[in-house]
Amino acid sequence: MTRSLQAVAYRRPSVLESAAGGQLLGLETSRGATPMGVKDHPQFFTGFLTSPQVASAALLAVADVAAARYYQQQLRASLDPVVTGNGDRLRFESFSGCCGVYARLDVLEPGLDGGEVGHGTTNVDVNNPLREALSRIGSDDPLHLRVGPEEMAVTTLDGPVVEKKVPLPDRWLRGFAEAQAIAAGFDLRAELPAADAVRFLRALPRGGARAASAGPRWVVPSGNTLRPTTRAVPGAVCLPGPERLIALQRVLRHATALRVYGPAVTGGAAATASAWEVVLPGMRLTLTLSPDASRGFSGEGGVLDALATDEAAEDAELISVLLAWEPRVDVADLASASGLTPERVRAALIRLGTSGRVGYDTAEAAYFHRELPYDAERVERHNPRLRSARALVAAGAVALDGALGTVTAEDGHVHRVRDEAGVLSCSCLWWAKYRGGRGPCKHALAVRMVRRGDAAAERDMARVEADAR
Repeated sequence: MTRSLQAVAYRRPSVLESAAGGQLLGLETSRGATPMGVKDHPQFFTGFLTSPQVASAALLAVADVAAARYYQQQLRASLDPVVTGNGDRLRFESFSGCCGVYARLDVLEPGLDGGEVGHGTTNVDVNNPLREALSRIGSDDPLHLRVGPEEMAVTTLDGPVVEKKVPLPDRWLRGFAEAQAIAAGFDLRAELPAADAVRFLRALPRGGARAASAGPRWVVPSGNTLRPTTRAVPGAVCLPGPERLIALQRVLRHATALRVYGPAVTGGAAATASAWEVVLPGMRLTLTLSPDASRGFSGEGGVLDALATDEAAEDAELISVLLAWEPRVDVADLASASGLTPERVRAALIRLGTSGRVGYDTAEAAYFHRELPYDAERVERHNPRLRSARALVAAGAVALDGALGTVTAEDGHVHRVRDEAGVLSCSCLWWAKYRGGRGPCKHALAVRMVRRGDAAAERDMARVEADAR
């Protein structure tokens, strides 16, 4: 697995300390992007949390996911959560070490009091002493929140005093991108009232190898709850690796509802990803699960088509200048402002997601602008299927014949790619195993690249001929 070390520097550790009139939670930020450019330690908020105990428990849940491996558990360093200021809310995101669980806490306007929310994205320090302190927050303790350094510290402290170095595998970066692309295909499937939500979640397996190897489970809405079913049926939601929802246990006593999101399924469908959102006073905590505990988001392939087209790359450059750290990215508004079709805008947003520049909020069925504080551009360069497809195209291994394409692989085997109502199938083992469930194979990608190249050449020729006339 390709990886590098991510250096994250803070002016001091994040702390929970006593202050006049209550307690102060100071979350320290690292280098991050803002509307004014890159800053070493941006400040995004200073004010009060309206539900201190709830916010503390939810932030700990996000930190739990960042520190966890739900498959082949082992001790390892984890990334600090990512925080984004979107002007009207704060978002805290993390990703599990096994690449199978994505967590996000949205602290909305009703959850914040007494301060303006800034714009930008960076890492935030959540250390072990802070975790212990947050676990002791009482329900009646006033809690002042500061995200970013004190104004005095900006001018009086000389350089960072805390530095962490953690491994940054490419799989984590690809996982962030794939999770957003997959979630964009989700719809709300069920909503449970608080008491029923708590009963359902507390009855789930808590962990262990036996639970992790039990295979995918399915649930269907039944009154105010969810009941298990042995197979995928219309209206069902996949619950893959239910023990991976354990982080939600921290906030259950504060929950007001549980919302479940997933793709539409038909009878006999394969396991799918799903999102589980606990609604809290003034905030939402969402865990998105990959289709299997042993299967991280990084290999799902949902972004490969967008990465394979030069048109989406050019569109993404245009769309990127129109993003303004909005909490809701409106596709119709972007289409109007850019002159692109909504379909091309969506493809551009997927492309931007591969470099961490947008996320997807299932609760609002909308993208949001953020800038991951990693070198996420290497996601495209290091994607093995995309890299292999480009090598096949460069080697002249693709031949087109109407709805059929043939690809001569590196080992000399010839694979046939067919276009069936816009879906490219292939005679290779990858397609036979996954049937498109994990994105296109390298041969289908190569055929699509050549087709798009031919179409672009035809358009260019048509423009030249039109200009000549």
